[in-house]
Amino acid sequence: MKSAIKYLFLIITFLIVSCGVYEEEEKNKIKLKNKKTEKTIKSTLTTKPSETIDLTNKGIGPIKSITLPAEINQQMVAEGEAVFKRLCSACHRVGKKFIGPAPNGLLKKRTPEWIMNMLLDPEGMAKNDPLAISLLKEYNGSPMVNQNLTENQARAILEYFRTLE
Repeated sequence: MKSAIKYLFLIITFLIVSCGVYEEEEKNKIKLKNKKTEKTIKSTLTTKPSETIDLTNKGIGPIKSITLPAEINQQMVAEGEAVFKRLCSACHRVGKKFIGPAPNGLLKKRTPEWIMNMLLDPEGMAKNDPLAISLLKEYNGSPMVNQNLTENQARAILEYFRTLE
């Protein structure tokens, strides 16, 4: 009888210890998974929307596709610069963050379609485009004013942006 009690005691002890080890392993797996998730969230949160590179999003608006020629059209650049200075420079500064983001290097971060749609329909983009929504939050909720640009004016501004590195 004593040996049966000893065996029973050993079996129960073994089960308790092994279950404890299993639970500890599961806790460690959960901690590791949480750390990975935390790192992913932190890296996502540390990249500002204005620094995010998204060369796939075409935005929401009238422009579905645009092909830019290799050579920059200097006449369009001059027109785009004039329109930009007249209508956009109250909020945007070349070379520095202001009320809105600087246009420098914009074509390295956004598609031409996205830029055109933002110029032509800033309200629609701010309501429906995830990146535009994020930018609105980054810039303290200051929405881009709709300047009622024509498609030709927006295209000229885009050509001007091509010259800004």
